[in-house]
Amino acid sequence: MAGTETALLAGLTPQELDSYWMPFTGNREFKRNPRLVVAAQGNYYQSADGRKILDGVSGLWCCGAGHNRPEIAQAVSEQLGRLDYAPAFQFGHPLAFKLAHRLAALAPEGLERVFFSNSGSEAVETALKVARAYWRQKGRPEKSKLIGRVKGYHGVNFGGISVGGIGPNRKLYGTLLDADHLPHTLLPENAFSRGIPAHGAELADQLEERVALHDASNIAAVIVEPFAGSAGVIVPPAGYLERLREICDRHHILLIFDEVISGFGRTGHRFGSDAFGVTPDIMVVAKGLTNGAVPMGATLVRTEIYQTFMEQGGPGYMVEFPHGYTYSAHPLACAAGLAALELFEREHLADRARELAPYFEEALHSLKGSELITDIRNIGLAGALQIASWPGEPARRPWEIAMRCWEQGIYVRYGGDTIQLGPSLVSKQEEIDRLIDTLGRVIGEL
Repeated sequence: MAGTETALLAGLTPQELDSYWMPFTGNREFKRNPRLVVAAQGNYYQSADGRKILDGVSGLWCCGAGHNRPEIAQAVSEQLGRLDYAPAFQFGHPLAFKLAHRLAALAPEGLERVFFSNSGSEAVETALKVARAYWRQKGRPEKSKLIGRVKGYHGVNFGGISVGGIGPNRKLYGTLLDADHLPHTLLPENAFSRGIPAHGAELADQLEERVALHDASNIAAVIVEPFAGSAGVIVPPAGYLERLREICDRHHILLIFDEVISGFGRTGHRFGSDAFGVTPDIMVVAKGLTNGAVPMGATLVRTEIYQTFMEQGGPGYMVEFPHGYTYSAHPLACAAGLAALELFEREHLADRARELAPYFEEALHSLKGSELITDIRNIGLAGALQIASWPGEPARRPWEIAMRCWEQGIYVRYGGDTIQLGPSLVSKQEEIDRLIDTLGRVIGEL
């Protein structure tokens, strides 16, 4: 169907279609061939041309409980009729405190203070500012160096792309913040591993090399994802995160986990921290916090970090941490968050993901053998296929696969040289079968 016809079906004029500068999108191609979603229910979208599209990525890793849950819609609607907005600075509203308490109770032990923002990118930015400010409050202003990881993704703000390690997200913007990077953990010997790879825990020792280079006295924090999501579900080797934790402890470096994708059941546990048995000093969440219904992010910190700011804050009326957003803890987002966390616990979504994960793993790895698939990776209900590249065009084949899947009623995510999958935590086995069967057929036709 021509782009103009598709737009008209969705009630858009060509001029309206042209006005929107879309994020992380090839705008020129999209405007010629728009892929428009007009409704969603459960594990399915409805396209503008009336087709039912199976959602293979939970939106963008957001909607673990499925789309358009009435419990969340009702909570947001009722809140909108009661309190649409409340100032976030110097005043508050009850739901913000209730959600913070509920989230802290769900989080790994010790992460008991919660700072709200509006996205994972903002939550990361908050974490980085907390880390640097914390050391200044401790009388250690020289501890300012930040260390990320190659292939890491931490949102799109300047701090996030500085510690992030995905080249195309960085190259247009020139000099970024002062940050170093650990190597990624994507090793050839771990190709086609099922779940947590066996080899590569020693890569964590590269942090010791960074300490030798910069000296621990200058390093504020290390930030990593428990598993790297946007780079294509890169799962850390057994023991890797434990070694990172040990090295950070030894050198008095804060450890930050970016759980924007791995949080709220994706690994089959509440958080990636729980899945790997490692608790960070600071944890970043978003996406599943509201099941994608209203934008929201959160940064959780150890009580000692929070108390340091309080103790160094001066007179009680003074601002201890000069940071925040107009929409921090927005009433509608808080209502959505409370309803989403209630669903998450009541429906035991992490347990359901853990029960379905072996079936998903078996189905995903059944695609091994295609000459176009060079690796398959998975953890919980997250998986990725590494796709052999066209010469000089690593993103071409994944894009072609994703577009053909869309034509056949399946939504998957492509990024770099990977196809990424993150079915909802309430998926059925037959939906997993359809997802994988369609992918296998499409790849086989290329």
